[in-house]
Amino acid sequence: MPHLVILYTGQLDAEVHMSTLCRQMADAMLTVRDEQGQQVFPTGGTRVLAYPAPHYAVADGGAAGREAGGSGDYAFVYLNLRMGRGRSEATQQAAGQTLLDVAKAFFAPVMAQRHIGITLQIDVGPEVFDAKHSNLHPLFNKV
Repeated sequence: MPHLVILYTGQLDAEVHMSTLCRQMADAMLTVRDEQGQQVFPTGGTRVLAYPAPHYAVADGGAAGREAGGSGDYAFVYLNLRMGRGRSEATQQAAGQTLLDVAKAFFAPVMAQRHIGITLQIDVGPEVFDAKHSNLHPLFNKV
């Protein structure tokens, strides 16, 4: 953990490179520090996954956008960061703002051409079951 899942309306695949956004988000996550200056998210546990929705309905289907002179084909991006418990509220807020800033910069050129809604949420949960099996962490735990 942490895992960032990005769900987005599929028409964005023709306009942006979601793999680039994934890399930018992962890199940004690795820069987040807590109040003691410690890296918040372990390098080996950081995951960013993006999934296009081939079927979607956004707002009024584009009528308002067409009336305003645009194409009316609205887009939407939902970013959900799931992190383990134990981080302060200030650290959670810093992580959220860091990721929001990356998303806003990434989508700014497209937002200048079309209407897009972006939502970013962070979930911190009481896990009822949390098992991990990975050989990635040892790559980054070398001292």
